[in-house]
Amino acid sequence: MTPTIADSIYHSLSERIVAGDLPAGEKLRQDHIAREFDTSHVPVREALLRLEAHGLAQSIPRRGTRVTAQDPSEIHEVIEMRVSLEILALTHAVANLTPQDLDAADAARIACDEADSMIVWEKLNRRFHRVILTPCAMPRLLAAIDDLHIASARHLFANWQHRWSRRTDKDHAAIVHAMARRDAAAACEILRRHLRRVR
Repeated sequence: MTPTIADSIYHSLSERIVAGDLPAGEKLRQDHIAREFDTSHVPVREALLRLEAHGLAQSIPRRGTRVTAQDPSEIHEVIEMRVSLEILALTHAVANLTPQDLDAADAARIACDEADSMIVWEKLNRRFHRVILTPCAMPRLLAAIDDLHIASARHLFANWQHRWSRRTDKDHAAIVHAMARRDAAAACEILRRHLRRVR
C-alpha cells in the first residue's frame, strides 16, 4: 500500500515528537506544515487528527493543536499493556512462523545491534518487535501494540538518551532462538523480562 501525503506528514511529525525535537506545548501550525510538505491543509488536518488519536497532540480551543506533555506515571501502564499484548501476539506468532519470518526476525535483530545512534536504534528496536509479532496475523492487536511502542519511545528518549550506548541485545537473540525452536513459552518469558526492564 503506497503511503499517502497524510501518512508521510504523520510519520515525520510523530518521529520528531518521540525524539523530543518537537517539545511538549509546541504549536503544530497547519499553514507551516502545509508549506513544509508542499501540500494543502486537508492531509495536514488528517495527520494532526492521527497524532491526537495516538496521544501525541491535543487540539485546544482558541490555542490550536499542540504537542502533548508526557506523563511520567503512564509508563507503568504502558509497560504492563505491552507485556500483556505482546505476549498474546508472540504466542500466536510462534504458532504461525515460516522460515522467512525467522530470517526476517534475525535480520531485524542484527540491524538493531548495529545501530550507531539512539535515534537509529529506537526505530530498529521498534521494527524488531514488530517483525517478531507480525506472524500473529492479528491486525487490530498489532495496531494497538504500535501505539504503545510510540508511548514507550517517548519515555526512552526523555529518560535514557544520555545513557544510550551501542550494545548487543542478548534478549533479542534469545527470543529469536526460542522462536526458531518453536518454544513459545520460553520466547514469551524472555520477552516479559525484556519489556519490564524498561522501567
